[in-house]
Amino acid sequence: MSALADVISVILVAIAALHGAWALRIWWPLRDETDLARAAVGTRDITKMPSPAACWAVVLVLLAGALWLQLPRDAGGLRGALVPAGLGVMTLAFLARGVAAYVPALRRLGPEEPFATLDRRYYAPLCLALAAGTAAVLLSGAP
Repeated sequence: MSALADVISVILVAIAALHGAWALRIWWPLRDETDLARAAVGTRDITKMPSPAACWAVVLVLLAGALWLQLPRDAGGLRGALVPAGLGVMTLAFLARGVAAYVPALRRLGPEEPFATLDRRYYAPLCLALAAGTAAVLLSGAP
């Protein structure tokens, strides 16, 4: 199961790198800030990306998740209890984010295109896959 944890960690680091570029005001992969905001955030009438501080916060959370997946899960005591608990929180966070794209009331929070379509086709399925993968790592109990 450590190979799965490694794959998920690589995905999280790649997503963190993308958010880091946005924090540096690099609008890749789109041509300008407005297009990227409409594709990546999608709130109604959005024209600006979130602040650099918000992007860096996402980077830190994603990198923490990537590192958490690499912690040994066979430790005893408090550490042995915290690692699975953290993996459980990660699983639930990914699951909630993935499901949100398919709940009509929550979809109205991000109605802007192309975000709405990208969310249903790519972002949410990726989150659901990360939830399943993280749950598999958690349930395997493997270090």
